[in-house]
Amino acid sequence: MRRDHDPAWLEQQYDNRALVPDYASHLQKWAEASDWTRRHADAVLDQRYGDGANETLDLFRASAPNAPVLVFIHGGYWRALDKRDFSFVAPSFTAEGALVVVPNYALAPAVTIEHITLQMVRALQWVHRHAAAHGGDPSRIVVAGHSAGGHLAAMMLSCRWKEVDAELPAQLVQGALSISGLYDLEPVRRAPFLQVDLGLTPASVRRLSPAFFPRPKGKLYSVVGADESEAFQRQNQLIRDVWGPTAVPVCEPVQHANHFSVLKRLADPQARLHELGLRLLGLR
Repeated sequence: MRRDHDPAWLEQQYDNRALVPDYASHLQKWAEASDWTRRHADAVLDQRYGDGANETLDLFRASAPNAPVLVFIHGGYWRALDKRDFSFVAPSFTAEGALVVVPNYALAPAVTIEHITLQMVRALQWVHRHAAAHGGDPSRIVVAGHSAGGHLAAMMLSCRWKEVDAELPAQLVQGALSISGLYDLEPVRRAPFLQVDLGLTPASVRRLSPAFFPRPKGKLYSVVGADESEAFQRQNQLIRDVWGPTAVPVCEPVQHANHFSVLKRLADPQARLHELGLRLLGLR
């Protein structure tokens, strides 16, 4: 049996909470920093972008007008966590002149990954239409995401926006930063601990795997923690292999980082991962 078809191997490779025994301490630090951010930032919280479950977003405003827009999509294997846990990403980017938007979405198993993807499409539509009212430039939207959020960021980069709404620009998303992203959902479909909640099928895997899509016009920066599992390293390399270096000019490990600690680097003004985000936003 191929290892990527071996349920035990997939379980070991994709269960990040088992791989990082102190994962709960990371989640706690995120929550504490995010609570501080919501209390002190220039923010608009729980703005609805649609009428469905969890279709709200938070905006963290920069002081400068016509700010580029960073939309950050959280992870949690499409079945856990909340936008409130990730407000901490915003301050270092708003300080550099970006408007930061953190959308929420409904969670599996109540909804499918396809449903969540369409929610993110609606969130990006809302951002494009309303960014200017919050000091953002709708022509400079970048999407970043972590883990399942990295998958959703790549999906937004690949979206055919004119088919969503003829009035939208063809390239609504200018670039994407995927941190520990998932690009081929077939091994995820086969991982026993995710099967019941996610309900993926071979057909939905084809529809929802960016690695099976044509290369987008925008740039994808794809990174993964150097201490993450072999499977996540392979996912990171896969998108460069199939989309090529023109579409994926950055494909690299983040040294001394696991699946959870890697996200701290995005919020750290001194870290390369933060600099990559600024580069996509045109702030470097």
